[in-house]
Amino acid sequence: MTALELAQQLQAKFPGLVSEPLEFRGEITLRVSAAERVPEICTLAKAELGFDYLVDITSVDNYGDDPRFTIVYHLYGYGHLCHLRLKTEVTEEKGEMPTVTGVWRTADWHEREIYDMMGIRFRGHPDLRRILMWEGYPHFPLRKDFPLEGKPTDVPEVAFTNAAPLEGGPFVTFAGGKDTIAREPRGRLPETSSPGAESQGHSHGPSSAETKK
Repeated sequence: MTALELAQQLQAKFPGLVSEPLEFRGEITLRVSAAERVPEICTLAKAELGFDYLVDITSVDNYGDDPRFTIVYHLYGYGHLCHLRLKTEVTEEKGEMPTVTGVWRTADWHEREIYDMMGIRFRGHPDLRRILMWEGYPHFPLRKDFPLEGKPTDVPEVAFTNAAPLEGGPFVTFAGGKDTIAREPRGRLPETSSPGAESQGHSHGPSSAETKK
């Protein structure tokens, strides 16, 4: 049994809810049109199709689009050695979907991390607490509108943070630069550099002057 054949079986079980399989570079993806039905689909994928291991759950911020968030489930079966990816969307307004911890216990920490970094809640999770940031931290650091240098915060008697100016690096990039050199992450001063300047013979990596600033 191949991953494509297994995906086709899953799609046939949920017509109109699960998309036709999409294949890219040998990897199979199914899109689920209703996030609320994900636990039901995952239960069948595990019980009937042998996807007994949840490798990971990841989240994507589609900043500027609606739905804003994509949740991605990476499944694997030790019996048939096949991988399968499930994707579903969550709107920023709702910001919530049901947990799959009842299907795979490994979802526990994955969902906590997404909650912590993206702010998406998983209804029914047994212990939905932040896992990297402290309780009471008011921001979600992996959202695309969160600045690279961070935000100042102050939670009295708990913790505080200050913004950390980049001051020339590391890994500042210009999305959409005219060529690879312009887009390449490198040490630079974001407020003074420009994609055009970066593409005109700039060396690969920060200069000594940049690293001293």
